[in-house]
Amino acid sequence: MEVLMQLLAEHSGHQLVCSNLAQEINVAAETVKRWIDLPERLHYGFVVRPWFASVGKMLRKEPKWFLRDWSSLADDGARAETLVACHLLKAVRGWTDLGLGQFALRYLRDKTRREVDFLVTRDRRPWFLVEVKTSDTNLSRALPHFQALPKAPHAFQAVINLPFEPVDCFQVRRPAVAPAQTMLSQLL
Repeated sequence: MEVLMQLLAEHSGHQLVCSNLAQEINVAAETVKRWIDLPERLHYGFVVRPWFASVGKMLRKEPKWFLRDWSSLADDGARAETLVACHLLKAVRGWTDLGLGQFALRYLRDKTRREVDFLVTRDRRPWFLVEVKTSDTNLSRALPHFQALPKAPHAFQAVINLPFEPVDCFQVRRPAVAPAQTMLSQLL
């Protein structure tokens, strides 16, 4: 279990392939699937499952794993994606608990390896997409593609290293580059 948790710490923001983890620690894949539940219950990390409703050629099986302590990650990209994942998870759970609807955090990836880091659903319908970047302000090609498929009203490329701007991100209906600080501050 200790080796599994060390491997999970190194794989924050990556797809959780139980068979690969099982080979690394020399146990059965079914054992890893059962063991993943324990770090989640201990709030060590969480999984984000793929969203595939009404969209063809989407991956359906492999969730992504995220640590709850994003500050301990050495890789800038993984730290940025995990930071945003933690904030989005907190927001969707808070909104659901407040009775504002049924919210969920998912991600999108198709069989051609195009991916958007996060999709927030509201009452089982796509609400907004988030692609996380540390400093790249060139709009991801996957973002407009995936916004059109499930018809999500909002799509953001949240850039960690951009300074806060006092604008309402949710007024824009097309894919937009936004400072992560600005976008995350509007989740309350």
